[in-house]
Amino acid sequence: MVMDPLEAADPATDTSVALMSAALERGHRVRWCRSGDLWLDGGRVGASSRPAGRDGSGRVVSTGPAAPVPLAGHDVVLVRPDPPVDAAYLAMTLLLEQARGDTVIVNDPRALREANEKLYAARFPGLMPAHLVTADPDRLTAFAGAVGEAVIKPLDGHGGRDVVRVVAGAPGTAALLGRLTHGGRVPVMAQEFLPAVAEGYRRILLLEGAPLGVVRRVPAPGEFRANLGLGGRAERCELDDADRRIIAALAPTLVADGLALVGIDVVGGRLTEVNVTSPTGLCQLAALTGTRPDLEVVDWLERAAGR
Repeated sequence: MVMDPLEAADPATDTSVALMSAALERGHRVRWCRSGDLWLDGGRVGASSRPAGRDGSGRVVSTGPAAPVPLAGHDVVLVRPDPPVDAAYLAMTLLLEQARGDTVIVNDPRALREANEKLYAARFPGLMPAHLVTADPDRLTAFAGAVGEAVIKPLDGHGGRDVVRVVAGAPGTAALLGRLTHGGRVPVMAQEFLPAVAEGYRRILLLEGAPLGVVRRVPAPGEFRANLGLGGRAERCELDDADRRIIAALAPTLVADGLALVGIDVVGGRLTEVNVTSPTGLCQLAALTGTRPDLEVVDWLERAAGR
């Protein structure tokens, strides 16, 4: 597992930890490292990784010191550091590219470089709300005026950070858009604001294009962002016809691109994001439905590795 530091993860909500725990439950040996622990030496890609196991309370913890281990000695490498997709992240994917064929890598490192979580959804414009990607504050202002209200998202953001709601003609809009685009140098995505977000957005977890399940994330009072890290809460819900239509449209492309474990966000029957770097929601899905999607993922990984 290539991930953010294990000791900082919340075992009650962290999908990476849930997958590590499920793998241990299945009797697999598990190691973890940070993206900066990867190395390339003489054509071999490896990691200074730590073994993982459970402590007396059942919590997944490191059980030994870091040691250099070639990736070719592993059946599967799960890639799950959080964004931003910056220079360090891109370097990680390039190192993992050198291990292609030596082990199963999920998600595919080439796809992680190319599948920007905001722009990937734009491959399916008919499924999305009205949207615009530009660094030009004037074009963004015109777009907000055309749709009445827009949501602005940084292309490299995650967890709802720096996502803002812009009302056409509101005071301070020009200054806000200038700041978000760094003075017209950095493109952002604008999407038409969908009032249905007041009821929450639907996070659908997909495994090789098939749904593991769906949860609704409902925003806190006075907030339009429903991210759990911003006070949103998860509720049980069921897949509907719009969800199935979106999944059917996305699945062939996701599978072809090597994006096996994905979380898509749907608001009011419209696709808003395709999360590929470290999609979350597995723990909430398990808790709300009483199912074991974590074991479903491990079972699939076993098959992918030919075990």
